[in-house]
Amino acid sequence: MKKIVIIGPESTGKSTLCEQLSKHYNTLWCPEYAREYLLKNGTDYSFDDLLTIAKGQLTLEEEYESRVRSQESGVISQEAGVEVPGSALLTPDSPRCAPHSLLFIDTDMYVMKVWCEFVFGNCHRFILDQIVERKYDLYLLCNVDLPWVKDELREYPDLENRLKLYHIYKDIMINQSTPWVDISGNYEQRLDKAILAVDKLVNAE
Repeated sequence: MKKIVIIGPESTGKSTLCEQLSKHYNTLWCPEYAREYLLKNGTDYSFDDLLTIAKGQLTLEEEYESRVRSQESGVISQEAGVEVPGSALLTPDSPRCAPHSLLFIDTDMYVMKVWCEFVFGNCHRFILDQIVERKYDLYLLCNVDLPWVKDELREYPDLENRLKLYHIYKDIMINQSTPWVDISGNYEQRLDKAILAVDKLVNAE
């Protein structure tokens, strides 16, 4: 299985890109657990809440890994004609199949590290340990050149903070060993760049 993580500041099209890629490659994408958690529990979160969110994200990721493996074994992970969150509408005779099993992941522990440190100036040891332990195959770093879109969970409409966060992510990407690609432009250009990067990954073997 190839695991591709989409990261970057808020409102940079990460979830949209995950959904587009999952449909293009007829596979699944793992949503961001934080959104579900904050919508349920409110936005007045604490440092300890971020540890809970991190653990929830990893549990969700493992669930979607299992779904992809089930799909690979010929078991379709959804009821007939009913689309599940974070998936393409899969059919056994779909004309487009990825040459490898692919899972697109919206958010990982790097995102949790940046969130912890940016808001609270500290990061949970569990998150740091998971960064070392968990391995991925490609990162797609979403740039901040899309317009910021307000919703009930987003915190940083100002370009200064968005740029600051983007450069934090970029520094992380430069200083780690997994291949990564900067994703910029309009939605169509971003998807084209992402597909090119994923095709390069899966065709490398």
